[in-house]
Amino acid sequence: MTGDDAEELAVEQALALVGGRNQTRGRADDQARDRANDQARHRADDRTGDQTGDQTGNQAGDQMPHNQNPGAPADPHPAPCTTPSPSPALPWDRARAVAARAGRGGPLAVVRLPLDRALGHVLAEPLAALTDLPSFDTSAMDGWAVAGPGPWTYEEGVSLLAGVGGSPAARLPDGTAVRIATGARTPADTTAVIRSEHAHVDEARGLLSTRRPVVTGQDIRPRGQECRSGDELVPAGTVVTPAVLGLAAAAGYDALPAVPRPRVDVLVLGDELLAAGLPHDGLIRDALGPMLGPWLRALGAEVSGPRRLGDDAEALREALTSSDADLIVTTGGTASGPVDHVHPVLAALGAELLVDGVTVRPGHPMLLARFAPDGPHLVGLPGNPLAAVSGLLTLAEPLLAGLAGRPAQDAYRALVHADVPGHPHDTRLVPVVHRAGRAGGRDHVAPLRYNGPAMLRGIAAADGLAVVPAGGVRSGTEVEILDLPWAPATPWTEGCFT
Repeated sequence: MTGDDAEELAVEQALALVGGRNQTRGRADDQARDRANDQARHRADDRTGDQTGDQTGNQAGDQMPHNQNPGAPADPHPAPCTTPSPSPALPWDRARAVAARAGRGGPLAVVRLPLDRALGHVLAEPLAALTDLPSFDTSAMDGWAVAGPGPWTYEEGVSLLAGVGGSPAARLPDGTAVRIATGARTPADTTAVIRSEHAHVDEARGLLSTRRPVVTGQDIRPRGQECRSGDELVPAGTVVTPAVLGLAAAAGYDALPAVPRPRVDVLVLGDELLAAGLPHDGLIRDALGPMLGPWLRALGAEVSGPRRLGDDAEALREALTSSDADLIVTTGGTASGPVDHVHPVLAALGAELLVDGVTVRPGHPMLLARFAPDGPHLVGLPGNPLAAVSGLLTLAEPLLAGLAGRPAQDAYRALVHADVPGHPHDTRLVPVVHRAGRAGGRDHVAPLRYNGPAMLRGIAAADGLAVVPAGGVRSGTEVEILDLPWAPATPWTEGCFT
């Protein structure tokens, strides 16, 4: 059997598993079939020929169907492949732009969330102050409110306290003082507040004096010092942090207009994956199921528990058609091997491929699909862990940012210390950790070891990924950095990973 025939029969068999021959849009002509086979063969050859590889499982041996007899003669008139012709792999930056544009493709929903449920959501509208802050003149310190020049007389036992009295305090005559607490409303005509530690009280004469010169307005927070009613406090697209919650409460809000978090389903493909225990007998632990949920939540999504489907085309089809998520993330099965079912199932369901392969290492066979013009999206990640991370940052992160109303991650560049080899033709994403400059040197990033597509040891220590252009970069070159959504690596990574 020739390679072309084996490839064609493999695709045909996968389509038959999902009813593809009866449900696709019709037969492609011979020219379209040849284009599809050439493109699929290119993906397979590129995947297996790459020194680092990009896919765990779902790539065993050649491209022969499991039930095909290797010694059987090739069918001289095979049925034409009905899989739509795949698009060429996109450059890395263009693929990210396509994903970002897809996320911003529709209007954002708006919900009003109580303050205790708004944390981590994105503001759907600018947050405008509902009142002046502060809403009246207040004391910034515990001490004495005074009027006019000193020394000042005072009345023993009289104090102004925060939250006491709903109306403005009575006018303070010149030459008088009154005790005042932090946050209390200052009386009309107050010249300044004298801190307790700067005041001297002569109880025998009933006089207050100060050990320091008095400046008009000192230690008084005037009404509207922070903002006036109607001022924009934070713009739409801001992630609600604890500090934003505090500001919103101070400005008079009980609930916030927010964008609902995108809902994500995670489907883990591959018969070779174990959910628990040690690897054995050719089976390996599923690293992506435990990793993807928390990672996607860090990107602002609501994520269901991972579903493990194995290499089952019908189970994949059922999971896709029954999902009500905004985004479905699959792992593995995105290449063109005999049990790589993602492409044929998507074709059978009429999904539109927005991205079908990206010229990036690791992660080349990632994809982005849409089920309807305004329907849910699917991000297909390669099965290798670091290749899947590459797919997350290339496609899922910008897509989710758009769906959640978040601004895109700001691009920035940093010096890299050490030469970083590159792929001859593709972009390469390399885990790095930020380091402070020494002896007046500039801050920089250091590439980490253990950066193969199946490895997680490097990315576990990283706080970013360097975007290395084709051909690599020399030490001292500036490279684009993609930040990871958590704190920088801790000092123990020094030496162990660099």
